[in-house]
Amino acid sequence: MTVSRILKADCGKLSALHARAFPKGWTAAEIARLIAEPGMVALASNAPDPDGFILVRVVMDEAEILTLATDPEHRRTGIGRALLMSALSEIRLSGAKRVFLEVSRSNMAAYRLYISAGFYEAGLRKAYYSDGTDALVMEKTLGE
Repeated sequence: MTVSRILKADCGKLSALHARAFPKGWTAAEIARLIAEPGMVALASNAPDPDGFILVRVVMDEAEILTLATDPEHRRTGIGRALLMSALSEIRLSGAKRVFLEVSRSNMAAYRLYISAGFYEAGLRKAYYSDGTDALVMEKTLGE
């Protein structure tokens, strides 16, 4: 498996992947806008035909994982973990001290991934997702 930076040319494929991974996928234009922002860590696995990607926004000493999407046909193969660990390495280098994310309370596979990577529950957002599902706010302190 390879992990590489997302290119603008990847956004159409990433949008299709995101739509397969989540009930409300992001458009190619939305992804392109995000990856063009300053402070973004945008990584894909196995490009040019990606089977997963992660977008992380870094602002000063904090980072937020905006999405971690894995093609449903390739889940439980280590793609999500590889993307998460690569992104955590990059954001550490950028000076971030803490990283946050929201995960659906019903997404136990993702929850277990984050717990195993050292995240802990820091809060709850009631009915955060369009289907009414709560979001767990998770946090990880990054080591020196």
